[in-house]
Amino acid sequence: MASFIIEGGRKLSGEITPQGAKNEALQVICATLLTSEEVTISNIPDILDVNNLISLLRDMGVKVQCDDKNTYTFKADNINLDFFRTADYYKKSASLRGSVMLVGPLLARFGEAIIPKPGGDKIGRRRLDTHFIGIQKLGANFAYDAKNERYEIKAGKLTGCYMLLDEASVTGTANIIMASVLAEGKTIIYNAACEPYVQQLCYMLNAMGAKISGIGSNLLTIEGRSTLQGCQHKILPDMIEVGSFIGMAAMTASEITIKNTSYHELGIIPDSFRRLGIELTQKGDDIFVPEQESYSIESFIDGSIMTISDAPWPGLTPDLLSVFLVVAAKAKGTVLIHQKMFESRLFFVDKLIDMGAKIILCDPHRATVIGMGNNLKLRAATMSSPDIRAGIALLIAAMSAEGTSTIHNIDQIDRGYQNIDERLNALGANIKRQSDC
Repeated sequence: MASFIIEGGRKLSGEITPQGAKNEALQVICATLLTSEEVTISNIPDILDVNNLISLLRDMGVKVQCDDKNTYTFKADNINLDFFRTADYYKKSASLRGSVMLVGPLLARFGEAIIPKPGGDKIGRRRLDTHFIGIQKLGANFAYDAKNERYEIKAGKLTGCYMLLDEASVTGTANIIMASVLAEGKTIIYNAACEPYVQQLCYMLNAMGAKISGIGSNLLTIEGRSTLQGCQHKILPDMIEVGSFIGMAAMTASEITIKNTSYHELGIIPDSFRRLGIELTQKGDDIFVPEQESYSIESFIDGSIMTISDAPWPGLTPDLLSVFLVVAAKAKGTVLIHQKMFESRLFFVDKLIDMGAKIILCDPHRATVIGMGNNLKLRAATMSSPDIRAGIALLIAAMSAEGTSTIHNIDQIDRGYQNIDERLNALGANIKRQSDC
């Protein structure tokens, strides 16, 4: 495993461009299995999770051509179905959370899919019920092999139907959509997730010949097709990176410009940072964050303590709450961070407390942050990244701390952030990557 050695207290300056969206990339790359024709996808982020998925597709027989650094062409015209019963497939797919989204395309096109219990972040239970119940409603049969810890799914024919999802799961919605586009008849999905990533998947599928209406709402109607064709698709900028860069600028009192953010797709993210007192200005499709020596948390109109919580889109994405939490530590005022979805995602706060932050972990889902403004002098620390989003929050804390910090297990950060050390060093940070012997 590798580590970051971070010299804190350095201000950033300049321009940075967010990578392509990780969450969208995992969905649309899986969707290339729905056709035997070529699908070209641009703005693919060069990150561990995405690279592992592309490698997995190659192993199953997909022809993958790298057209340039961030553009790939996929052609799934000769899939080796026997590969799904090999130990190599089991090992690779089990370590990748996004592999669960292979189920919908494989089932729709080939009538069967095998998936081990997927891996990914250790942030609490991430149930698959929404995926499986929705696909079962389309006519699939599930069997769980307890000995090998894998799911075997088969369907002679998928048939469209009406379904009400028990939760607005992003990956669950994506999986069901991909299964439905080749199902016979009409599928209506109510309480569908409507994040920009899901919208992008739908636009790509429509470009491939699918017929999906209601895009951007929580009610999707899908008229099944017998086959889909190839297409070209461009991935959106990663909103989580955009939010991470805003947080870094605030914590280090830096002036930066975040380029090509697809601002209209950011939802309430900019305004949520403004509630912490952070100034930022939209300039076309860019975001300018000025140097601020201090920022103050707003209160609600009745004077009560501000609460920042996650919610299904267009609410605030849960992937940014770790960043909001660390940024609030250096604000003036108090805020309650309420992480509703994952019960283990706030457990990294003990590391921030050791660095000097004033945080009370109320329960697995809530933390009260008592912002100390410029009175907060974070201490350097040695720590380990438990997941992608906590990892970037710890990196932000280390960049604003006095002294030199070390973050171990940075493979977790690399899963979601492309060459983050090199890109931040170009702005004036001092982050060194160190390989463990």
